[in-house]
Amino acid sequence: MNKINYPNQTEGVYGIKGAGSRAKTFVLWREVVMAYVAPAIMAGIGGLVSNDKGLQIGALTTIGGTSALVALILGLWLCSRGGSKQWIISAPRLVVVGMFALAGALLGLFAAWVTSDLLGIIIPRDYLTWVDRVWIDFPLSGLIASTIVIWRWRLAVTTNFLFKGEDKR
Repeated sequence: MNKINYPNQTEGVYGIKGAGSRAKTFVLWREVVMAYVAPAIMAGIGGLVSNDKGLQIGALTTIGGTSALVALILGLWLCSRGGSKQWIISAPRLVVVGMFALAGALLGLFAAWVTSDLLGIIIPRDYLTWVDRVWIDFPLSGLIASTIVIWRWRLAVTTNFLFKGEDKR
């Protein structure tokens, strides 16, 4: 296994690979779509099984939407600045994933607090029954989306850095 040192460790990670290349790339739009679809389907199935209309609606709105938004924000940051942060690439994967998962959950809690307080002031709480759901939906969606996005980004970066130009059969 020939290890090649590149000046920029993320060089070629976001580019187009040649035909037949087995190197995994991180494509932001695919990550955002999957961040929306996967939790929305799972929560929708849970809502159907338990006959919970609030969960069925939340699957398409607060759960899927929050996951997609977190994946988009984190993915944009990783694509623009993540490669220049050496600790993200060099630290153990579980430590990095754990830190980003905690950050995603905390961001979700902050968003839930802002949403429930601001909407509670503008519109009476009796008319917004879904606001009670954001305390679970936002942090959980932030945690799951940030975990998956950082895991897949890190996998793409390390795979392309360590094995760039090699046949990985």
